[in-house]
Amino acid sequence: MKKTLLLLTCAATLMTACTKTNVTDDLALENDPAAQLGGRHCASQEVLKRQLEEDPGLAARMNAIEDFTKRFAENPEAFRLVNGVYEIPVVVNVLYRTSAENVSDAQIASQITVLNNDFQATNSDYNLTPSIFQTLRSGNTNIRFVLDQVVRKSTTKSSWRTNDDMKKSNRGGISPTSPTTKINLWVCNLSGGILGYAQFPGGSSATDGVVIDNNAFGTTGSATAPFNKGRTATHEVGHWLNLRHIWGDATCGNDQVGDTPLHNTANYGCPTYPHRSTCSGTPVEMTMNYMDYTDDACMYMFTAGQKTRMLATFASGGPRNSFAQP
Repeated sequence: MKKTLLLLTCAATLMTACTKTNVTDDLALENDPAAQLGGRHCASQEVLKRQLEEDPGLAARMNAIEDFTKRFAENPEAFRLVNGVYEIPVVVNVLYRTSAENVSDAQIASQITVLNNDFQATNSDYNLTPSIFQTLRSGNTNIRFVLDQVVRKSTTKSSWRTNDDMKKSNRGGISPTSPTTKINLWVCNLSGGILGYAQFPGGSSATDGVVIDNNAFGTTGSATAPFNKGRTATHEVGHWLNLRHIWGDATCGNDQVGDTPLHNTANYGCPTYPHRSTCSGTPVEMTMNYMDYTDDACMYMFTAGQKTRMLATFASGGPRNSFAQP
């Protein structure tokens, strides 16, 4: 297990790393082996790299958030949480070209149900957690999602890229509604085999929120196996609440959480338990964690450390404290 929380790499290092390749090029994403094999592909990290290139101040803001998160994790009582339960209004923005892409109200409701089950640990598969990880489970995160409104817009675009055009009305998309007090979800046909992406805390409110492919949204309608249990949204909302991929987006990388095992890299499909990494200590990988890349049916838990990290965003002084106000 990782024993310490580490801050983000310094701004200069991040900016240097980001200039090596245009990671948001859809051709590059389409050539991703996981996408070709039908595996999960979340573009949150790629989008973050693009945003770091475009916004010179973002790395410093995110480093400040990491410093705050570390201090919160060490002494949460020092940061008064406003409410016992964080009720997050959800705005669902639907962009559709065909009737199948115009996801129904029932499909939207199914996604809200999954989010609440997963974040409150009432999901039916929660108890499938292997015994070695049961003491690490988050339990109820005390985060509740409530549908606020649905905004629909017909479009002639056959697909959308990760350049945030779906979030901009002047680019044919839908501008976010009250993004400092409501989480905006965009549901559309994403290109490049991508299931979704989220904006981490610290970015512009004009593009804040989560984007989900219409074939990976909810549990009915256009939702398609093996991504038809609503877990793409759970994964992406985790990013929105400052969680990183469990492998830290590097070989045996750091996800900034102390109670998750080191992973070699992303896992796909439904790995047979126990699946060990070759990282230091050869730990059993937590392939059932929502922040891995496994299929929907094979991810079903957050850890207590991930819960602490998410709740830090709502604390007084945290990057999403505006969502915790009465």
